[in-house]
Amino acid sequence: MKVADVFRVRNPEIRALHLTWIAFFITFYVWFNMAPLASSMLKSVDWLTKDDLRLFAICNVALTIPARIIVGMALDRFGPRRVFSVLMVVMAIPALVFAFGNTMAQLLISRLVLSSIGASFVVGIHMTAMWFKPKDIGFAEGFYAGWGNFGSAAAAMSLPTIAITMYGGDDGWRWAIAQSAIVMAGYGIWYWFAITDGPEGTVHRKPRKASAMEVSSWGDLVKLILWTIPLIGVLAILVWRIQNLGYLSPMGAAICYAVIFAIVCYQIIQILRVNIPILKKGVPEDDKYPFSSVAALNSTYFANFGAELAVVSMLPMFFEETWSLSATAAGLIAASFAFVNLLARPMGGLVSDRMGNRRFVMLSYMFGIGLGFALMGLLNSNWPLIIAVGITVFTSFFVQGAEGATFGIIPSIKRRLTGQISGMAGAYGNVGAVVYLTIFTFVTPSQFFFIISAGAFISWVLCILWLQEPESAFSDEYHVSSVDLQIEEEERQRAALLGAK
Repeated sequence: MKVADVFRVRNPEIRALHLTWIAFFITFYVWFNMAPLASSMLKSVDWLTKDDLRLFAICNVALTIPARIIVGMALDRFGPRRVFSVLMVVMAIPALVFAFGNTMAQLLISRLVLSSIGASFVVGIHMTAMWFKPKDIGFAEGFYAGWGNFGSAAAAMSLPTIAITMYGGDDGWRWAIAQSAIVMAGYGIWYWFAITDGPEGTVHRKPRKASAMEVSSWGDLVKLILWTIPLIGVLAILVWRIQNLGYLSPMGAAICYAVIFAIVCYQIIQILRVNIPILKKGVPEDDKYPFSSVAALNSTYFANFGAELAVVSMLPMFFEETWSLSATAAGLIAASFAFVNLLARPMGGLVSDRMGNRRFVMLSYMFGIGLGFALMGLLNSNWPLIIAVGITVFTSFFVQGAEGATFGIIPSIKRRLTGQISGMAGAYGNVGAVVYLTIFTFVTPSQFFFIISAGAFISWVLCILWLQEPESAFSDEYHVSSVDLQIEEEERQRAALLGAK
């Protein structure tokens, strides 16, 4: 696949790519529609405080992690078209409630529920994988993610203008948020009819059970459990932060911790229920896959996307305080980290396609991230500003490229588990953000950059040890195992039986 191919919109797969990145763009636009309007909210609602907005910011990411896991399971069962459409329509409801909420409870709960919209990313990853061949998947996934992810930056640039110019008045921010929600719901309805789950004749490979990921060995079963615990357990950090802000009593926190523990136990039970019968029966050789590769990619997304979310939130203040810049100038410079996304992430996927070795590309990008953040850790006011900006752009290039390379590998690991693997890796990006942002409250910016650098190098080592070049990574078609064919035949028989009735 060539870069110029993205303009050939008459091709069904290119049309599907554009329809899907636009859907992702809109969901991220809605997800990040609060921060640009924060000052307007404070002026309009006299009982709101800055601490309230900080709490809303925490709620805005709280459910994204479990939502990505749940959505990943739904993808493998219902397919991305249905999941994406339903997600956009349903999530418009809490967005509208937040827009017109008049009590703290309404704003808090609606923002918490709306955080689930962050799971939209993995839906498009799955849809794109159904439309593109393994040899082209890197660039396609990178283009989808890079341009769709820009929705957050577009919200920051456009929403204040829409609120002030188009609507005006004290409630302008409400109508701006409501407008974004209505557009998302409308697009969700249209998306249902505008696209299919892959080209005509595509077989949607489904796992036996959607409640937990299948593994190939007893050792992989242990690894899956160990990697599942932090996905839910990290919510305990959010509970602790909310309690420290004074919005949750010790009793309330204890209840939340108990719920988190119960969910972890439930998920482990589901993993055991799905996998023990499969492993006792024995997994055919042609159906096995290395879970260690999934674990390695979990670590890469923790270290690259997690770092991006954390760094974007502190970079403007870092430039403002270190080089005595105005808030506007610092914000524009910090925005360069996000703008690089438009080119670097598709390029990461393209390089992954062209190099003929996805593992080597992944290793190269992760090493570049470690080096880039180490250089950022050395920055201080004695460095020329232009050099600091150059190092920031250099680092962002590797961060975004690594994100593209990660999802250039995932669809080829195990085709029928793409939704669950994408959901797990995507969730680890949010786990990384929560962990890094929590660490940031205890360290200086320079120490913070060095810590992120260390995280990238640890992931690099894990990739050396665990990441394997996926089977049929550059083929015209994805690998189909005997179990895939068996599941397909069972589905065909079930459909024939229902038709006969």
